[in-house]
Amino acid sequence: MKRILTLLCTLAVLPCFSPAAENAGKPNIIFILADDLGLDGLSCYGSDVRKTPNIDKLAASGTRFEQCYSAPLCGPSRCVLMTGRYAFRTGGIGNGSWRNGGPGAKSADEQPMARLLKQAGYSTGESGKWRQVGETPRDWGFDEYCTDPTAGGWYWKDSYEKNGETVTTPKEEYNPDIIQAFSLDFINRHKEHPFFLYYSMHLVHGPILRTPDSAADAGKDTDFYNDNIAYMDKQVGALVAEVDKLGLREKTLIIFSGDNGTALNHPRTIGGRMINGKKASMQEGGSRVPLIASWPGVTPAGKVNKDLINFTDMHATFLELAGAKAPEGFKFDSVSIAPQLRGEKGAPREWVYVQLGARWYVRNQGWKLNEKGELFDMSDAPFVEKPVEAAADTEASKAARTRLTAVLAELNPAAGKNDPSGEKDEKPRKKKKKKMQK
Repeated sequence: MKRILTLLCTLAVLPCFSPAAENAGKPNIIFILADDLGLDGLSCYGSDVRKTPNIDKLAASGTRFEQCYSAPLCGPSRCVLMTGRYAFRTGGIGNGSWRNGGPGAKSADEQPMARLLKQAGYSTGESGKWRQVGETPRDWGFDEYCTDPTAGGWYWKDSYEKNGETVTTPKEEYNPDIIQAFSLDFINRHKEHPFFLYYSMHLVHGPILRTPDSAADAGKDTDFYNDNIAYMDKQVGALVAEVDKLGLREKTLIIFSGDNGTALNHPRTIGGRMINGKKASMQEGGSRVPLIASWPGVTPAGKVNKDLINFTDMHATFLELAGAKAPEGFKFDSVSIAPQLRGEKGAPREWVYVQLGARWYVRNQGWKLNEKGELFDMSDAPFVEKPVEAAADTEASKAARTRLTAVLAELNPAAGKNDPSGEKDEKPRKKKKKKMQK
């Protein structure tokens, strides 16, 4: 009996290794990705025309990063984000590159962030635009998803895809509302343990159609772009409010970004000046995107960070915050910005790499060098990119040319899975699905 009592006393003081204890301290992660939204689409980045009070409020509650680089087009950006690897390593270099036997990224060949977060104890959900990455969100590690079968501009429709099945609705509904409802429901159902929600908005991708808040008497020739910006901002505000209402705000990192620069004829001025380039271009306006991080009690409020950040970096950042480890022996291009999220210096990148199809460049804080060996002075970016001929090199430009040439030589993008096809393919994909009624 004495031995039994001794054993019971010993067990009573042992630490508990329940799943709940193991997950303690892991933040929820919500990554909101707007579509075709450049720096000029947000008032907190100085837009002279676009007004985004809810996103501005999110930025004021956290840290706004000024130099974040995606890819210049929807599909490659999402592939870089999910894999934490440069396009020439995965083959995800264009919107259609993963199809038709192309070199595009395959989930079986990668270590996607959702899969690794799931292994670390996270519930994972994807809502919104997906298709350019290929396969299904579930193949890439998402437990649940709500998406659509088309590339973009999928707004007023009578069906959508949920967890692999097509759901039909009695009448046309506004898809951003369906995606928003799924996102809020996912958060509510998983509020008791860590979750990762990748919320890939359709707004503000073209075609630019009316929103439920647009004037009822608006004619067919009305420019609804500002309405779309306002609706996107409204949905971000509602999501943040829901997290607040559930008492999860201090346990949740919310990041807002855009997948590439502003599209078509929608770019607008910042402080009276136009950004150089837009979506699908290899100028600043193609890839320099907003990045806002808010985690009350962790991210400094109202801070502006000027570090260079690649879209690849979300992969390492989320894994670090989740206490997950990347597989050894697998080549990633991701650098964690978890220290910067905490207001620390961290180890900022010296350069970022951007690719679209058979075009690419590497850029540091002052200079940019592309695949043709052309050097640009970026001291007045994102508004001006001044070409510098080798014959006119200064001591500074010569040093930059040497350094960036060495970086590209080490990366050797030309030896990767490159194919110039599919750069602008955003046509709907035809795919038969089992249908069920809503």
